[in-house]
Amino acid sequence: MDISDNLALLQLQLAQNAMRQTDEDFEEDIIVCTGLIIYGLEEARRLRSERRCLRRLYLTRPDLLPNPRQDTPWQVLYESRNDRAFITTMGFNVTTFHKILDHGFRDLWNNQAIPRCETNAESRPRLGGRSLNAEGALGLVLHWLNSTMLDVSLMQIFALVPTTVSRYITFSLSNLLFTLRRMHEAGIRWLVGDEFQENNGLIVDRHPLLNGAFGSMDGLNLPVQTSPDQEIENTTFNGWLHDHFVSSVFAFSAKGEIITCNLNAPGSWHDSRVARPIYEKLRAQTPEGYYLVTDTAFPRGTDQIAGRIRAPMKDGARLPLNRLERERLLQEDRQLLSYRQTAEWGMRTIQGTFGCLHVPLQIAYHEIRGDLLETCARLFNLRARDVGINQIRSVYMPIWREDEQEELWMTFESMLFSMQRKNDLVGRFHMIVVE
Repeated sequence: MDISDNLALLQLQLAQNAMRQTDEDFEEDIIVCTGLIIYGLEEARRLRSERRCLRRLYLTRPDLLPNPRQDTPWQVLYESRNDRAFITTMGFNVTTFHKILDHGFRDLWNNQAIPRCETNAESRPRLGGRSLNAEGALGLVLHWLNSTMLDVSLMQIFALVPTTVSRYITFSLSNLLFTLRRMHEAGIRWLVGDEFQENNGLIVDRHPLLNGAFGSMDGLNLPVQTSPDQEIENTTFNGWLHDHFVSSVFAFSAKGEIITCNLNAPGSWHDSRVARPIYEKLRAQTPEGYYLVTDTAFPRGTDQIAGRIRAPMKDGARLPLNRLERERLLQEDRQLLSYRQTAEWGMRTIQGTFGCLHVPLQIAYHEIRGDLLETCARLFNLRARDVGINQIRSVYMPIWREDEQEELWMTFESMLFSMQRKNDLVGRFHMIVVE
């Protein structure tokens, strides 16, 4: 082999070594680039997670007390068995709280599976896996109904994560409504005539000027979310109040109970239209001579319900020229106006007791919203009958206890209406006659 052949062989070896070195460097470069890409993806994911955590403020299990069934603020409250604490936080005393449990709520909670997308509704409930027992579930839903607190407060009180709070409230609301419908004390009963006198003992029914008044009626507008659907948005918009509402009409007896109501109507409807089902009760189920006291927004002169609704006189109404007739008419008008104040008390009690109604109601779930309003109405009656905390009741009940004393009726106006005028929100509208 001559020199030229050796040189050619050397050049070939050098070329092969260079190619091998190039392949190794290329592989190293690929490994390095792949590592950088993986690192970059992980770092980007970490940064997105951190930013997301800054925007999503909620509690997780490590942030809460370890056991929802032990040593939580709710457990301390429940174990205290203190009526004042129960009424302050849930609206009911200890006896009434357990009455709701015993009338079906506990059985429903223990015998039904909590609805979830990944579970079968017919499956057996796993009570040992639930964070709350029946007492805790009822306490949770009553806390939610009676306050405007944020869910984060409920999470801290009951030591529950957000999804559990939402799921338990939804499930407990349906169980609570089913239970209330079975409870006589939570019923909404239309009591008029002899049955009304026997059960309610209405004081104004025996007064010569308001003979036959068995209740007062008014409308209530509750805020609701704005719907993206143009038609629904228009039906809930109230042009007078310049916002979105759902409307309801309530009639209250003098014992502070709801005797009838129509709930969850579009906010654009007038109170007189929402009250049409009540007009039918006035026409078909009300004896002659009995009537509801309202404001002037409700019609009173139709043939079907003539005399079944009475209201104070409008401003500018024509008065009799005879002085005695005029004084009698003005005295009756003052009493109608004062008695109509009971409807204002009832409305204020509904909104004051159920703080959840101050938060705009969901617009997307019409039936759920109606069930919520029915639940509040039935709880209102249960609270009035069993707990006895009701402004209407507190004014009239002391007078009923003395209904056998003749001097009571002789001093009726000064005794009754002096108490009402202390809290009279419409007194400035009393009519004044200038001679």
